[in-house]
Amino acid sequence: MQIGADEAGKGPVLGPMVAAAVRAPSGAVPDAVDDSKRLAPARREELAARLRSDPAVDVGVAVVTPARIDDPETDMNSLTVAAQAEAIEAVAVDDDAVTVDAGDVDADRFGRRIGSGVDAAVTVRSEHRADENHPHVAAASIVAKVERDARIEALSDDYGDVGSGYPSDERTRTFLAEYVRDHGELPACARASWSTCADVLAAAEQSSLSEF
Repeated sequence: MQIGADEAGKGPVLGPMVAAAVRAPSGAVPDAVDDSKRLAPARREELAARLRSDPAVDVGVAVVTPARIDDPETDMNSLTVAAQAEAIEAVAVDDDAVTVDAGDVDADRFGRRIGSGVDAAVTVRSEHRADENHPHVAAASIVAKVERDARIEALSDDYGDVGSGYPSDERTRTFLAEYVRDHGELPACARASWSTCADVLAAAEQSSLSEF
């Protein structure tokens, strides 16, 4: 059986990174799947729901929290490997053929690390831009993106508008600045080790000093 794996949310300053694996016969993967970034949100949600509801499809999801991302003993490449391997492990069976979207400049090295992190006896093919070329990986990218987006929506329910969570999003930067101003610290949903957070804290400290 074929498995595809990918992750979403490697670069944001807010919320988790989410990895997903989709195990399915080829005929069960919708023809409309594509790299999740190329699809409108509503289309992604529709396709993710179809995949999750199909009894022929198995979906594995792994969530990497901001606290785990901030751990100085790890790095994003290792976390990407761990997350994809965890998602694959949730659905893999011996002799499955796994294709992953490489999260390392060295695709072969990434594939070897994935293989060593999965207990099932699987073969792993690792490629850059695999979500554009392999339907199972595209399906996994959709599931991961929809799960990640749902978690950002949940943050907005808790905190108010947090934007997309990406450092380039002005709404996200405004949320962080206002939260630090009001609470004197970063929210738990922030990746404190990101430079965006350091910038927000430095700006808040400078603002406090200027008031004296």
